[in-house]
Amino acid sequence: MYVDPPTPIQEIIENIVKVHPNGEPTFESLGLGGWTPPGIVQNILEFMHINLDMPWWLTIVIATICARSLLFPLVIKAQKNMIRLTNHMPVIKDFHARLTEARNCGDHLQSAQVAAEMMKFMKTNKISFTQNIMMPLVQAPVFISFFFALRKMANLPVESLKDGGFLWLKDLTVYDPYYIMPIITSVTMFITIELGTDGTNIHAMGIMRYVLRALPFVALPFMLHFPGTILTYWVATNSISLVQTSFLKIPRIKKALGMPTMIKRDIPKASTKSVQGFVNEMKESWTNMKITKQLSDRERADTIQFNSAGKGPIVKTFKYDPTKQKQSTTVFTKSRE
Repeated sequence: MYVDPPTPIQEIIENIVKVHPNGEPTFESLGLGGWTPPGIVQNILEFMHINLDMPWWLTIVIATICARSLLFPLVIKAQKNMIRLTNHMPVIKDFHARLTEARNCGDHLQSAQVAAEMMKFMKTNKISFTQNIMMPLVQAPVFISFFFALRKMANLPVESLKDGGFLWLKDLTVYDPYYIMPIITSVTMFITIELGTDGTNIHAMGIMRYVLRALPFVALPFMLHFPGTILTYWVATNSISLVQTSFLKIPRIKKALGMPTMIKRDIPKASTKSVQGFVNEMKESWTNMKITKQLSDRERADTIQFNSAGKGPIVKTFKYDPTKQKQSTTVFTKSRE
C-alpha cells in the first residue's frame, strides 16, 4: 500500500498562513483586521503598505495625514465658532450672571426671559456651545482606533515592523531607546495646546488652561515605553495640527474661508479664583446651558406642533359638531317667531 510522504512543515505553515506576493503574511491570517474601528485602520495600513510598497513608518504617517485631512473641515468650523464665542464672551458672561441670579432668587419667569434672550443672541451671532466639544468628540474615536490598531500590530508582532522604522528607531515594535520620540511627542503636544489648535482657545479657559499645559509633561512618563508605531502616529498627528494652525493664520486663507477676526483683550496675569471657585462656576454655567437647551427644545416642539396643527386634520374637541348645533338653534328660534 502506497503512503504519501509527510508534508513538510513549511508547506503546512503556508497552507495555514496566507501570504502576500512579497512574502509577508496577510493580516487576516494573523488575526488582525476586521470590521471593528481598529480593524478597519489595520486594513487600510496593510493595503497602503503592500500595494504602495511603502515602509511602515511612512505608511503610518501618510495614513495619519489622510485621516486628519478628512477632519480638517470640522477644524475650520470649530475654530470659527470658538472665535465668535470668544468675541462675544463678555455678553454671554453677563447673560449667565443674570440667569444665575434669577435662579437663586427663584424667579422662574425672569430665568425664562433671560434664557430666551441669550438663546436669541447666540442664534443671531451663530454661536454654539456644542461645537466647542465637537472636535474632541470626533477626534477621540479616530485616535483610539489608531492607538489600539498600532499597539496590537506591535504586540503581536507583525514581523515586517521590526525593520520598518527610520534612523535610530528601526524596530517599530519596541520603545525608543533614546526617548527622543516621547520627548518630541510631549513638546509638540504642548505647542499644540498652547497655540489653541483644533478650535480651542486656551487663554479663554481660565484655570483649566494650567491643567492642559501640564498634561503633556504628566503623560511623558507613560509614553516612554510606548512602541514606535504609536509614537510615530502621535508625532505625526501633533505635527499636522501645528501645520493646520499655521495655515489658518495666513490672512489670505482666513479671508477665503470666511474666518471671523478675533477681538484682542487683555488677559489677566494671575487668576484669583480657586479650583473650587472654578468648579462652582462651571456647574453654574452647565445648569444655565441646560435651562437654555430646555427652552430651545420647548420652542422647537411648539413650532412643530403649530405646523402640524395648521397642516394636519382638524382635531375634534367637542362631542358634537358645534356648527350644526348652532344652525339647529337658529332654526328653532326662527320657527318660534
